[in-house]
Amino acid sequence: MELTPPPPHDLINLKLPPPPLQLESQSPDPPERPIWQIAMVAAIAAGVQFGWALQLSLLTPYVQLLGIPHKWAAVIWLCGPVSGMIVQPLVGYYSDRCTSRFGRRRPFIAGGTILVAIAVFLIGYAADIGVAAGDRVGNAPKPRAISVFVIGFWILDVANNTLQGPCRAFLADLAGSNSTRIRTGNSLFAFFMAVGNVLGYAAGSFTRLHKMLPFTQTPACDLYCANLKTCFFISIVLLLAITVLALTTVTEDVFQLTENVESSDGSGKGKRLVFFGEIAGALKLLSRPTWILLLVTCLNWIAWFPFLLFDTDWMGREVYGGELKEGDMFRRGVSAGAVGLLMNSVVAGVTSLGMDRLTRVCGGVKRLWGGVNFLLAVCLAMTVLVTKMAESSREFTTVDGVTSLRPPSSGVKGGAFAIFAVLGIPLSVTYAIPCALASIFSNDSGVGQGLSLGVLNLAIVIPQMFVSVLSGPWDDLFGGGNLPAFVVGAIAAAISGILAFTLLSSPPPDVVLAQVSGAPMH
Repeated sequence: MELTPPPPHDLINLKLPPPPLQLESQSPDPPERPIWQIAMVAAIAAGVQFGWALQLSLLTPYVQLLGIPHKWAAVIWLCGPVSGMIVQPLVGYYSDRCTSRFGRRRPFIAGGTILVAIAVFLIGYAADIGVAAGDRVGNAPKPRAISVFVIGFWILDVANNTLQGPCRAFLADLAGSNSTRIRTGNSLFAFFMAVGNVLGYAAGSFTRLHKMLPFTQTPACDLYCANLKTCFFISIVLLLAITVLALTTVTEDVFQLTENVESSDGSGKGKRLVFFGEIAGALKLLSRPTWILLLVTCLNWIAWFPFLLFDTDWMGREVYGGELKEGDMFRRGVSAGAVGLLMNSVVAGVTSLGMDRLTRVCGGVKRLWGGVNFLLAVCLAMTVLVTKMAESSREFTTVDGVTSLRPPSSGVKGGAFAIFAVLGIPLSVTYAIPCALASIFSNDSGVGQGLSLGVLNLAIVIPQMFVSVLSGPWDDLFGGGNLPAFVVGAIAAAISGILAFTLLSSPPPDVVLAQVSGAPMH
């Protein structure tokens, strides 16, 4: 979200070089737009987040059904952190400098939406395209289908990262200099993100959704595949409808770019290095509190990412006891996992609304973030207990001489759903507090807030890359399943909590709350 900068501190007097590029518009102080226009642009978040929710709940089991081994399934998710580290900062940087007659942000938003449509088609029809290209029906692995899926998945993550940054920047443009409108825009964006999550997880949990589009089920695409295909069709229709409506009803002023920096030899080559040079310069200027924040954030996401990656797979395998080859019980577990993610999103949304009260009750952000990190560690450790309970209470039934596995007991399912729901509290805090602290600490170090938040993003995506590469082989080393990665996550969360309590600087609560809400500082 866009954070309004507090006044500069006099504790450190740093002289920074002038910005390499100046942006000049027809109006130096753009007028604020009506609130309905801000709401229209913020609503795009619902379409984007609907797709993210489907990715988190359905795609990891799907890639394994295509024949990718469990230990390598996490590598597929490398696209998210890679595109988040490269694509989103670059798109944000160049959308600030876009001189298109359609505006600065709208061309990137439209382009990202088109890429989403292409990616969704490739993912949904990966199995069909694979069989048409030579894969055998029903056999796994399906190398051609896997290739199509991987291409589509990487395009989808790049497209989503292309969309999000310009959408947030567009909200700030529409708000002008009105801090109340900026705060309202951020609140609406967060609200529509929650709406998209709830709708996405609800769609992923409904196992008969494919009946709405009977043509999605083919000899190459079974019920689970058809359901996923239907969910993604709904996703693209929702995103296209909202985006077209927003971009046709909300216009942008044309910005004109004035370039006033060249390389030392006058060739202009230095202009291409401006973005990366600013990131490198920001790292050199970071203060000690900011480095500690990055360390705590890094450990925090090492804890989070295994669960975010394998939560529905854990429900299908460990809780419900299903196997990919058997199919039915595994799919029921994945569907139950989507319900758990739905509960998680609802709790996270409610927690976000009460973030200010929660911070005051805990005595400041330092104690709040440290406390929820310990809560995260406990929840991840509890996955081991729930798994052991599920294994010890497995029941089978025999009908007409056929023995089949029964679903887990209500106590086991209740324990699993409780973990999903409680994790909504630390997830909400994780999305809010680090960004606010990065903005506050940036003023003591002399680093701009935009660059500071860009550096904070590196502390998020690098752990994701680390977990994506190592979690699958790590689980396979200990006999398969998801528990080894969850245990590593619990340990990382506990260490993160200890560091937050002992080393993290704690600004006054009023300062943090103002930054989280986007309110101006006085």
